[in-house]
Amino acid sequence: MTPRPLDPGPPSSASSAVVPASAGPSSSVASSPSRSAATKQRARLVGVDAARGVSLLGMITLHALYESDAAGNPTWSATVFSGRAAAAFALLAGVGVTLATGRRPVRLANARATVALLAVRALAIGVIGLLLGAADSVLGAVILAYLAMVFLLAIPLVFLPTWAVAAIGATLLTAGPAGAHLLLPHLPEPELVNPTFAWLFDDPVGLVTELTLTGIYPSPAWLAYMSVGVVIGRLDLGRARVAVTLFAGGTALAVASHIASSFLLHRHGGLTRIWAAQPASGLTVDQTWRLLKLGDNGRTPSSTWWWLAIDAPHTSTPFDLIGTTGTAVAVLGLLLLADQVRHRVARRLATAVLVPLAAAGSTTLTFYTAHVLFINSSFDTYSATTGCLAQLIAVVLIALAMRATAARGPLEAIVVALATQARRTAAPRRPAAVAGPVASAEAAVTIPAQRGKAAAPPAVRSEAVASGSAAPADTAATPPAARDAAARRDRPGTTPPRS
Repeated sequence: MTPRPLDPGPPSSASSAVVPASAGPSSSVASSPSRSAATKQRARLVGVDAARGVSLLGMITLHALYESDAAGNPTWSATVFSGRAAAAFALLAGVGVTLATGRRPVRLANARATVALLAVRALAIGVIGLLLGAADSVLGAVILAYLAMVFLLAIPLVFLPTWAVAAIGATLLTAGPAGAHLLLPHLPEPELVNPTFAWLFDDPVGLVTELTLTGIYPSPAWLAYMSVGVVIGRLDLGRARVAVTLFAGGTALAVASHIASSFLLHRHGGLTRIWAAQPASGLTVDQTWRLLKLGDNGRTPSSTWWWLAIDAPHTSTPFDLIGTTGTAVAVLGLLLLADQVRHRVARRLATAVLVPLAAAGSTTLTFYTAHVLFINSSFDTYSATTGCLAQLIAVVLIALAMRATAARGPLEAIVVALATQARRTAAPRRPAAVAGPVASAEAAVTIPAQRGKAAAPPAVRSEAVASGSAAPADTAATPPAARDAAARRDRPGTTPPRS
């Protein structure tokens, strides 16, 4: 059995999204959101976390159960979750990145703080992945180091307009596999082992090459998922029309991709040509059958271009990438729509499903790490089915308990704290309020320190000048309290107040 790891996504990015300074000046003067806006925000976050929870529980199921039966055919868990769960996590990671950066293209003025936030988060996840990879593992691959690399490569996406991100995603989904088909034969053969710090110190170039191009989870394919997620994250996910569009569009995309692949393979002679080129592929007959049925480790042989027509999981072909993207989009749309049900009975059913899923989906990094450690430890003495059920129940119960106490997963807390501190350190320091003619009303809007009483002297001066009552410069620059005290001192028969 070669189980597939999952993408834990950004730590609690959906459930704890904070609009940073990149939101622009308008965010500093916006009033508190209305009740309807708050409702839409809650619906969006619950749907995103619930979708991530589905992928997490699906990946645990995939790891705990067998991938193939005695005849070499995929089991039900592999048929449902293999490739699809990991793709959903990558896509939702893109949604989380968008939520963490204000759901709009980041302004260049805020570039340093945004890059620090995303880069430190990526590096923290990478460190956890390298530590986890050093443990003895029967799990085929720990994805955290691969995910960290994709997060770093995805940073430029947050500065681009939505149409440009969509164009990059579409190119990687369709033309990216062709480029890999041409390039991979000229690159070193991958090690296909878990990345570790020892590997990083011994052969850093080789490790980076495997994490980006030749490894089990090549960056171009995963960056395609992330790009789609960034585009989706910029939509109004609280609207029912958007949810319906995502569900319908994703379903159509997944079905069309599978139909097109089947047509090319079985009606257009693709499968025949693959077998004709089998001797030159470097695979045995059994390995070829396994690749066609169960998928591969992120690549296909370069013996014939017809390999790009298959849609087996983890093959990074156009039909694999498009089909798994469609499934991920459809699941997200369905759960976003489920959270907007208003019928009383249907609402209770939806809540009963969404709440545990969202609880698990908001703590994926911690649960993923615990899951990997458990299935590779001496504590996992259960049968496949019993061990699977035990892990699923434990994850849901612990997640609900954490949600009830407003607690954050320990690994999520560490990563968020480091990333937040990096953003604060890198953020440009705002100038302090300046009294007199240097300050302006515009500065009071863009500089939080000048709001309220601190902004009063510039405002008074601006009004005086606008009304034509030119006051002396020293009087206009004097605080109101000092002017009142001076007036009382000059008035006959009054006593200055004691300080």
